[in-house]
Amino acid sequence: MRDGGKMSEKILVVDDEPILLKGLKFSLEQDGYNVETAIDGNEAFEKIINNNYELVVLDLMLPEIDGLEVCKKVRETSMVPIIILTAKGDDSSKVLGLEYGADDYLTKPFNILELKARIKAILRRVQVNEKQTATSVINAGDFSINTLGRKVSVNGREVNLTAKEFDLLLLLVMNRDKVFSREELLETIWGYEYFGDVRTVDVHIRRLREKIEKNSSQPEYILTKWGVGYYFKQK
Repeated sequence: MRDGGKMSEKILVVDDEPILLKGLKFSLEQDGYNVETAIDGNEAFEKIINNNYELVVLDLMLPEIDGLEVCKKVRETSMVPIIILTAKGDDSSKVLGLEYGADDYLTKPFNILELKARIKAILRRVQVNEKQTATSVINAGDFSINTLGRKVSVNGREVNLTAKEFDLLLLLVMNRDKVFSREELLETIWGYEYFGDVRTVDVHIRRLREKIEKNSSQPEYILTKWGVGYYFKQK
């Protein structure tokens, strides 16, 4: 229990290093989280599809099924926030992880305080969005955005978005024609604690376009202001 009696958030931590896994579980439980663990890709996938987690911390270098494949398979049925752990300098895996639907990444070795900050920022944003009650449905041209159910439809077609994709789209739609720099999007969507690579934004924008645009290479909704950033244009 945490926050004066609220149920603690349930987190799955996946890593094949027993000592690291034990340490992460202990440290996160000290902050009041309900932590479960898995040591390989098969176990991780089975637990994710059979449980309701608020967040998953997923190492990419796993036996049985690697973390990238787990992330890809999970995204077929679940939008649970995922933070991936990658080896230092493994830039291709970071990008692929984001392409497959991860919300954030950390490079090993990492500071546990930074991981906690990422987890807190993601969970806080999810909780804030769940509490939005002033406007439950936002209509913007071809888009209908249900802020309570966190559902999006384009021309009547429901689109499955990850937590970060939803947050990006909602921010851009609520600020139509306003251009956001990559740095502003990192700060607003990922939280001020996030010291990430601006490529994270580019990957999420690209994935979002692939889901909502008729032709992602010639977008009609999420446009680029070259040298500045991105904005939403209502048709």
